Amino acid sequence: MNFTPTELGASIIFAIAVLHTFCTSYFETLAKKSPKHAGLWHLLGEVEIVFGFWAAILVIFIGLNENLETAKTFLNTRNFTEPLFVFAIMIVAGSKPILYFAEQLLQTLGLGTRLLLRTRSAPVLYFLTLAITPLMGSLITEPAAMTLAAFLLRDLVYRHQCSKALLFGTLGVLFVNISIGGTLTNFAAPPVLMVASTWDWSSAFMFKNFGIESCIAIVINALGATLLFHRQLIEPSTSKKEAKMPMAVICVHLLFLLGVVVFAHDPVIFMWLLLFFIGYTIAYPKYQSPLILKEALLVGFFLGGLVVLGAQQGWWLQPVLEMMSPTAVFYGSLALTALTDNAALTYLGSLVTGTSPEFKLALVSGAVAGGGLTVIANAPNPAGIAILRPHFPNGAVSALYLLIAALPPTFVAILAYRLL
Repeated sequence: MNFTPTELGASIIFAIAVLHTFCTSYFETLAKKSPKHAGLWHLLGEVEIVFGFWAAILVIFIGLNENLETAKTFLNTRNFTEPLFVFAIMIVAGSKPILYFAEQLLQTLGLGTRLLLRTRSAPVLYFLTLAITPLMGSLITEPAAMTLAAFLLRDLVYRHQCSKALLFGTLGVLFVNISIGGTLTNFAAPPVLMVASTWDWSSAFMFKNFGIESCIAIVINALGATLLFHRQLIEPSTSKKEAKMPMAVICVHLLFLLGVVVFAHDPVIFMWLLLFFIGYTIAYPKYQSPLILKEALLVGFFLGGLVVLGAQQGWWLQPVLEMMSPTAVFYGSLALTALTDNAALTYLGSLVTGTSPEFKLALVSGAVAGGGLTVIANAPNPAGIAILRPHFPNGAVSALYLLIAALPPTFVAILAYRLL
């Protein structure tokens, strides 16, 4: 295994960054104990800050270890399209008309289900949010689905006083279902997107090899969480009736959403659409709510840091993948996904030449199955954290509790991909 001093240093910094994600709640506790430096501890306790912070340390390290020009060249050769896309799609998908449309759609589906089963509306809406919204990710992309689901769950679950088991159990199922829910097409899930053109995987191929398995796992996970937590779910408030949203406003927002999705690989175009969209919401503020600019910016910063740090991990990741059998690749990629972004993992796997179709399927299925284990495992996860984190104890999401909560739905995904 050959490596340069820069690559070794980058991997050490990356390992420290991963460890930092497990310690964010500790920094939040320090902020309470040390008011004098509370600002610094709060900053280090923001999980979205972690990888951007350590990416800056890496760039400084490269500049000191080599020279400033090398550090600048390294940064200029990184591809930041994915962080920019997640930033744009979060803002558009998190707008009030889009959320209103998604909520009305789920309530319409839920009404028929509720009447058929003669049950309360809260468990039905909870199930549909965890089951239908992730599958929508195969059409509107996983970051958009994560944003929609997080906002819907925020109002349904997280704004109420609830147990730690419900807080983390819901988050674990959400992350796993979103990760596998984008596999029905070849453009919606970041780890699939990284290999689709290289391996010539079409949407038909994805549906044939992942569609049924993903749908079964998602429904089982959503149903299991609903049965486990249905007694803790509180009925949505009906006292406050929102003004009806004009269909014209909804259609304009849906067109902007569609435009960002269609031009997901062209940052100049989708960023132009985003600026146009922001201008539209300012010009017609009556049916708008404040855009989630801060949350989206933090998530973009997180993913940008991951792009910088992940670029230097190929020296150890690729040799590890090359020496594995297809079965070992599945479980190896699942485990490695907890430590690095699954899109980066599948990209490195696509660079390995002479691999069999079984190797390719095992790599991608393992990467998406493990996409809910940690915040960094799947690109949309930070978007969900940014929206839901304020409702967790001390405003921090424990990485350990998230890992524990994500294990059962991950196990269901493993069974679906390996047995079906």
